[in-house]
This record gives sequence, C-alpha cells and structure tokens, in this order.
Amino acid sequence: MSFQGVYYNSIDAKGRASIPARFRDVLKEAYSDDTLVVTQDRSGIVAYPVSQWEKFLVKFAQLPHDQFREDLHLTTVTPATHCVFDKQGRIQLPQALREYCQLDTDGVRDVVVVGGDGKIQIWNKSKYLETQAEAEKRLAEQRQKRFELGL
Repeated sequence: MSFQGVYYNSIDAKGRASIPARFRDVLKEAYSDDTLVVTQDRSGIVAYPVSQWEKFLVKFAQLPHDQFREDLHLTTVTPATHCVFDKQGRIQLPQALREYCQLDTDGVRDVVVVGGDGKIQIWNKSKYLETQAEAEKRLAEQRQKRFELGL
C-alpha cells in the first residue's frame, strides 16, 4: 500500500495544507503514523511518514563526513519538521518551506498534492504543471520504452 494520486488543493491563509483522506488512511494503515515529517525537495515540499524518515536518518548517520553529507544535511535534514494533523486533516507548513518552494509567494495558494510510493509531495501548482509538461514531452520521445512496459 502506498501513496498514489494527484490532488489539486490550496493552502489557507495560515499556511495549512489539507492532505487527502486517502493519504491519511494509508499513513495510518501502512505506517501506523499520524504525523508527517516535511522537508524541502527540488520539486517542492516532501512529506514522509515518521517511520520512513527515521529509516532515512539511520542511513544518513552512516554516511561519511564529506561534502555530499554536508549538503544533504543543509538542504534536507535541517529544514525537516514534524507536522501533526488537525481535526480537518490539515498540516501546518512552516513558512520557511513555503517560501523556499514558492507556495503562496505571490498570493496564489494553489498547490498540487502528489503521492509517490512512500512519500507525499506538495508542489506549487504552476511549477507542477510546467514540470509535468516537460516530462510528457520527454516521454513522447521514448515511445518504445513505454510500449515495452505495456503502456
């Protein structure tokens, strides 16, 4: 059981994002969690079940102390925040993450909530649509590979 689907949504004036009920169900059933850890990603905000995040931290602690580890610490570990759901199924997105991911920077609060295996992504809607169009263009050039996968 994994997070799967694309949901168009918005964040409210206080910076809260509603996480789809289907994702909350997966979180409880598959991960026995009721909290997400949110951090930044090149695509936007990414949210992990606490148990998945803790597995990552164990692997992270085993990395050699080099530039990759320092960069990962600065961009992924440091901004991570635990977010608990309110009664309406919303999580509070930290302002620093909202600004980094350009959520609500221009008064537009439209976001796209995307499930992908063991994580949930929260994208700026315009950036998501742009990235999706670029991916579709690249895939159009790879028709044979799609055919071989049965698509």
